[in-house]
Amino acid sequence: MTAPGPEAPLAQRWKQIRLAVFDVDGVLTDGTLALAASRQAPAVETKTFHVLDGHGIKQLGRAGIEVAWISGRDSPVVAARAQELGVTRLHQGVGDKLPVLQRLLDELGIGFDAVLCIGDDLADLPLMRRCAIAFAVPHAPAAVKLQADAVTRLPGGAGAVRDLCDRLLHGIGRHDLLDEPVR
Repeated sequence: MTAPGPEAPLAQRWKQIRLAVFDVDGVLTDGTLALAASRQAPAVETKTFHVLDGHGIKQLGRAGIEVAWISGRDSPVVAARAQELGVTRLHQGVGDKLPVLQRLLDELGIGFDAVLCIGDDLADLPLMRRCAIAFAVPHAPAAVKLQADAVTRLPGGAGAVRDLCDRLLHGIGRHDLLDEPVR
């Protein structure tokens, strides 16, 4: 039996997902870049992440779903959060995200039909067009929302990732992880 294609109902495509790919700025964060500068030191970048999103990401790992973050920016703050959550597939400073995703797929031995992605801007469109399931956040431009299978109920940096993780866990039948705290 072949995997359902992009024209298949969303309910069928959920079951094929083995990799969840997240943009960072505007998805895992609200997209705000806070820079604190002084005359003696280079600017320090800060970002805020929602704790509920982190819980959702941990639950995906417990369900056997691989997680990757692919970001156009390079930030030590993002690296620290990824490490804290156990996200080892972190790719930062990426201008063209599609070749990075293709390398990940080759490494994992899966195809685009096993990938869910979420983005918020035009740089995410190449991924969204290829993945089995594509989500956008509410503040994404119209072109991004039009490419998405769905838009999260909550904004980036404020629970959008948790919303998506919960939908994925439901879609793959891992309801046991929806009510269980992370250990």
